[in-house]
Amino acid sequence: MRHTHPSLAFAAMSVVAVLGAAPAAQAGSSWDEIRQAVFGDRAIHQAGELVRLTAPYRPKDQRTVPVKVETGFRDGRTIRAVALIVDENPTPVAAVFDIGAERTQLELATLLRLNAATDVRAIVEASDGELYMAERYVKFAGGQGACAAPPVGNPEEMIASMGKVTLSHAPRLAATTEIRPYTKLKVRHPNHTGMVLDQLTLLYVPLRIVTNVQVRQGDQRVFSMRGSISLSQDPSVDFDYRVNGARTMNVVVKDSNGAMWEHSFPIGQGS
Repeated sequence: MRHTHPSLAFAAMSVVAVLGAAPAAQAGSSWDEIRQAVFGDRAIHQAGELVRLTAPYRPKDQRTVPVKVETGFRDGRTIRAVALIVDENPTPVAAVFDIGAERTQLELATLLRLNAATDVRAIVEASDGELYMAERYVKFAGGQGACAAPPVGNPEEMIASMGKVTLSHAPRLAATTEIRPYTKLKVRHPNHTGMVLDQLTLLYVPLRIVTNVQVRQGDQRVFSMRGSISLSQDPSVDFDYRVNGARTMNVVVKDSNGAMWEHSFPIGQGS
């Protein structure tokens, strides 16, 4: 029987505007507030071996902190959604992935901005509505919070290349297999957070972020992602997928200004 809880993707993203509009909560209370706002009274189980979350304890650059999630079920359930949460960021719900293709196993990774020392969490929703959480504490490298740091690069070049998407093989420790290829998707976009002060005009650079990425393998959805200011400049997603015979990977990217970019990549016969 289908559960009656709202999906993780819907519930998490429905409160992004509320959480993003307020300053980060004080240490120690952040997760309690986030949990209630996003999940209400739903039970969240400690994931144990069901979810592996990888993140550096002391990142080299808090503007591009690598976070990876590996998850899977062996009891017939599939993966419905994955949410990444950064407790002490102004927008703690960093990204929500709505997973397609009835996957029982999944690997995905992305780059996040961290504004302070914080717990980073991966919440996985199973097809029966049960929630499982893994968490990692990440220290702060010092200096300016990443959400208020200006993008790196020439502004004119950023505008000219905005919306460009690349798809390539991604490195990983385990060998990529013909059945489950591992791929890197990268979107050229400054991901302006709305928190950066222009030193010339003394005005804040208006918010403009990647809000949605949809990836289809042929006609089959691999995932759709809802993003926030907590994603890094030039957002990227490393992900595996199951071979289904499709010849193309089709990507649609949307941003908060209403822009949309569509790309199609050949992935080879039988991929």
